[in-house]
Amino acid sequence: MTDAGKAVFLSYASQDAEAAKRICEALRAAGIEVWFDQSELRGGDAWDALIRRQIKSCYLFVPMISANTQSREEGYFRREWNLAVGRTLDMAEDRAFLLPVVIDGTFDSEARVPEKFREVQWTRLPEGASLEAFVAHVRRLIAPEASTSKAPSPNPSPNPKTAPATGVSPSAASTRLGVRSLVPWVVIGLLILGISSLVASKFIASKQAAPTVETPVTAPATAELVSDKSIAVLPFADMSEKKDQEYFADGMAEEILDVLAKIPRLTVISRTSSFQFKGRDVDAKLIGSTLGSRYIVEGSVRKSGDHVRITAQLIDARDGSRRWSETYDRSVDDAFKVQDEIAASLVRALQLAVGAGEMPARLIPKNAASYDLYLRGRQAFDRFDRDGFEQAADLYRQALELDPQFAPAASALANVQLFMAQWGYLAPKTGYEAARHAAELAMKLDPHLAAPHTILAGIALQYDWDWPTAEREIDKANALDPRDPVAQSFRGLVSLTLGRLDESINQMNAALRLDPLAPNLLFTRGWPLFWSGHLPEAEASIRKSLQISPTYESAHYYLGHVLLARGKLAEALAEMDRELDKESRLAGLSSVQFAQGHKRESDAALAQLTEIAAVDWASGIASVHAIRNESDAAFEWLDRAYAQKDEDLYLIKGNPLFRNIARDSRYAAFLRKMKLPE
Repeated sequence: MTDAGKAVFLSYASQDAEAAKRICEALRAAGIEVWFDQSELRGGDAWDALIRRQIKSCYLFVPMISANTQSREEGYFRREWNLAVGRTLDMAEDRAFLLPVVIDGTFDSEARVPEKFREVQWTRLPEGASLEAFVAHVRRLIAPEASTSKAPSPNPSPNPKTAPATGVSPSAASTRLGVRSLVPWVVIGLLILGISSLVASKFIASKQAAPTVETPVTAPATAELVSDKSIAVLPFADMSEKKDQEYFADGMAEEILDVLAKIPRLTVISRTSSFQFKGRDVDAKLIGSTLGSRYIVEGSVRKSGDHVRITAQLIDARDGSRRWSETYDRSVDDAFKVQDEIAASLVRALQLAVGAGEMPARLIPKNAASYDLYLRGRQAFDRFDRDGFEQAADLYRQALELDPQFAPAASALANVQLFMAQWGYLAPKTGYEAARHAAELAMKLDPHLAAPHTILAGIALQYDWDWPTAEREIDKANALDPRDPVAQSFRGLVSLTLGRLDESINQMNAALRLDPLAPNLLFTRGWPLFWSGHLPEAEASIRKSLQISPTYESAHYYLGHVLLARGKLAEALAEMDRELDKESRLAGLSSVQFAQGHKRESDAALAQLTEIAAVDWASGIASVHAIRNESDAAFEWLDRAYAQKDEDLYLIKGNPLFRNIARDSRYAAFLRKMKLPE
């Protein structure tokens, strides 16, 4: 190496050696020095000393992220990553040092990486992608004064910690403390979908994440017929000098989407699906066909002090042509007015007649600082960890202190308090009651909001077990926003709870027409399909959710049960073994091992499950005993689950995991105790 001070250090898992070699050769062909270790004998004192020197002296550290770096087993690359993070802490100069590169479909929000990696822009270089733009970008980083290339910068993925994503971060999901419940992943995933247009939350059971550009997820069959009056709003790009206004740019796109969603005769694709394409240079025609949308809205925001420049354009996804564009130079205080102007211009460009009173009236924040705190709260919430939730709640409270009439902040506060209760960060009674109070405040401030009713429906369904109230609240949410996908999906969840399976499937399908790439909707649709015996369809729906979000918690567990019901025992066992949640994995393994005749292994897994889940997932233990035809133990654990107010009990009626004990008179008695129809 002739100039280690300007060298690039490639860090990769051994399974990714070929991809690393391809990147290395492209960089070296451009005259860039690369430290690239191809030795199979990695490790040892001499090797450790060598990589320490190289990482300490290199100019740019490029960690290659893939499915092979997601393993829970620590590889040598992780030692390199830790050394690189240590180097960043010691660096005095203010320049780029970390350049994470994703080489497959691994989603940013789900990657197992150090937190420092999440503070910088990421690049996607899947197999077969051109390296020309990436090489030019590296050259600019190493020697900006000498770079004359006009090639576009590579397609960076946004910072997954600060950019609202379309799904919940599964990596964050796996770090919950002291809580095991499948329900938060689904109920709150659905709640976020409904609240996202208002409070820009992510769906959990987001878990989500964007499909790769080269192999996009195919939209459900229900989205194949594209209406001429259908539109998707992509996240706006942050063009600010310091690149620190992404939260503001995302908020701009989401508010415009929210206004459009209220326009009659206009089908608007939900944020969950449209934000799958955040930061990706994807052909408009591909986006349109994937989302089932005729038109695409894209734009950018450049904010400086109290001044903001907003650009927006309407693209016809059929041929990629631009139908309308406009630039707005305004003060930050006028941001809401600009959102309404853009929405109105889009409606005119679509030649959609809108009658008097059909453009929705909105409560405009009276205080710009309050609105900014609210947007920052959404950004903190999207981190999906305890600190993020607590910070978000504090920011929402500050926003309400500055503007006590700002209903979206109250609704967002209710949402995050509900999360904290469900994830065990607040005592259930404290968290649920606080969420209830904030939701009621939001409704008082703005009676036209649908989201608070959805939150109350979630509390009634999951915590209160008050089915009439859950139905009543979701009916109100549907009436206020009949085209909200969460209203449709949550109605489907209530129907599932009450045993109306055909209705549930139809309602889930209606939600997917509005949000075709929502992994939590695909996963949840698998439930009524499974419950009603449509096993191939259930398997396909859950597999599609995993295609979008491979580490979606509990998806492997339920897919394993579907395969078990289909008699595919080996495949079922493999799926159970892939489940990230330890309690679900043990429950699944014990169930399949028993079906295989491996009782000793099943007993051992059940014993481990009982040891760690007795307090917070008694219903899961009960389900394993039911599958093993151990009726007395199953009902004993169901009674414990009832006493503990186990959140999963709302799924008890018709649940195929309890099929073996469904003819027992105690099952009907238990349904009566839950006030569920027999």
